[in-house]
Amino acid sequence: MAVANFSDASVTINSVDLSDHVESVRLETKADMLEETAMGDTTHQFQAGLLDWSLEVVLFQDYAVGSVDATLDALVGAAAFPIIIRPDSAAKSTTNPEYTGNGVLEGHQGLGGGVGTLQKVTARIRPAGALTRDAS
Repeated sequence: MAVANFSDASVTINSVDLSDHVESVRLETKADMLEETAMGDTTHQFQAGLLDWSLEVVLFQDYAVGSVDATLDALVGAAAFPIIIRPDSAAKSTTNPEYTGNGVLEGHQGLGGGVGTLQKVTARIRPAGALTRDAS
């Protein structure tokens, strides 16, 4: 079994490859849990409900045209946009799955930091449709 080294993630937001500005990325998938515990049961019982996913990306700020600030600022309050995430920048494969979907920007911190520090932006993206995992 190979243990994955997470050091070269690929992150594309609204067709803009921002991978070279990513400090960290977290993709979470989950399902709502619906309780179906009935009288006489001695243990809680659940079944899966609707699926949910979210993406949180921390990027080093860049105000250049076509970079971090221009890409994210245009997405606040805008229509859904495509996202593509891979654990590694190499082509998708069985050991480098690609996650794709359409999301909406819940929010981002566009400006902030302390004196003498690098500016970072945290973008939170929520689903506007299903998330697909492709490893072919």
